[in-house]
Amino acid sequence: MAQSIARPAMLAVAGLIAILPLSAVSCSAAQKALDCGNTAVKITGDINEVSNAYSNANNDAAAAGQSLQKLKNDLDQLGKNSKDTDVAQAITDLSTQVDKVQQAVNNKQVPDFKPLGDAASNLTKVCTG
Repeated sequence: MAQSIARPAMLAVAGLIAILPLSAVSCSAAQKALDCGNTAVKITGDINEVSNAYSNANNDAAAAGQSLQKLKNDLDQLGKNSKDTDVAQAITDLSTQVDKVQQAVNNKQVPDFKPLGDAASNLTKVCTG
């Protein structure tokens, strides 16, 4: 009788061993999607703050600078925590665009927000593609 129980148990263990690598891949993809989702939410909020602060820059120029610095800090942190090279590169590209907006603001020029939006859109594509 013990032999009849042992065989199904061994088959179940063998089945689990065969399934585990597949679930690890699924978890990896799910973790990337979750990380990207969290990144997108954080970055979208930061970009909205930059846009709103710049729109109101005549009223509070310091707010525009503070919101850009917050976005830079968040991008730095997200870049350090990203384990996916494509996501990390998209974050680096977005950081470059943030620096360009900061330079324009520092030079009292009207920043071009289109490249910033394009870089944010690219991050979304990397996360979903």
